[in-house]
Amino acid sequence: MLPFLQAKKQTKMASSMKRSLSDQWRPRLPEGLDLELTSHPHTLRDVVNLVIAVGRLKSGESEPVLSTAFRDENLLDIMLDSIVEEQVVFELFSAPPAPFLKNGEFQCSVTDTQKRNLILVENSMELHAVLLQGGSESRKVCLNMSTYIHPAPNTNARTVALGIKNTNLYLTCKQEDGEPKLHLEEVEDKSVLSNVVPGSDMMRFLFHRTDSGRNISTLMSARYPNWYISTAEEDHQPVALSQENADRYQTFHFHRQS
Repeated sequence: MLPFLQAKKQTKMASSMKRSLSDQWRPRLPEGLDLELTSHPHTLRDVVNLVIAVGRLKSGESEPVLSTAFRDENLLDIMLDSIVEEQVVFELFSAPPAPFLKNGEFQCSVTDTQKRNLILVENSMELHAVLLQGGSESRKVCLNMSTYIHPAPNTNARTVALGIKNTNLYLTCKQEDGEPKLHLEEVEDKSVLSNVVPGSDMMRFLFHRTDSGRNISTLMSARYPNWYISTAEEDHQPVALSQENADRYQTFHFHRQS
């Protein structure tokens, strides 16, 4: 009889503990939910129901319960939430490149290494290199040379724009027939040249001036590296762009005017 009495006593203690736990949690349960402790085997759905209930109690959620039934789609949502990782994609924005800023302008005359002046041939909108005779000085072109602050300063070159004095014409570099060509382009609003963004189409107006001696310089296109303003060996030929190894004159003398 003793084993039977001990088993009965243990059963009563277990029942008492279950009632105590139920009474302890019942005031914290949302309306419509009840907590029942049982020693019977549980299904996966029963376990998930319990996990959800405990999770809500811990988080302090008190929203009304629409239904105590746990549906298949609820179980699927929980399984997917535990398997699928959320990926957060951050769109990165890089700061725009610093522009070339115009910081000055001066007038100068220019000759090539053969002491030829540049003249404007208006019907073809070209500059030609010509050895002028006495009395023809009025035909030579003088330049308005605008200077710029380089975003990444280079001690070997200064960035400039080249305008024709007393006109709205500027030297520019454009792609034509598969290679860069030198053009004269009219600019009505010169304020558009006050700052030039690297990589923009306005880079066609800029050249890198590199000095190799007193007032002796080369002018390389900023848009097309290794293409230089140059003159031909013969007179009355257009000023053009050429690569460094071309058989043309690529150095110029600039004489600043007061």
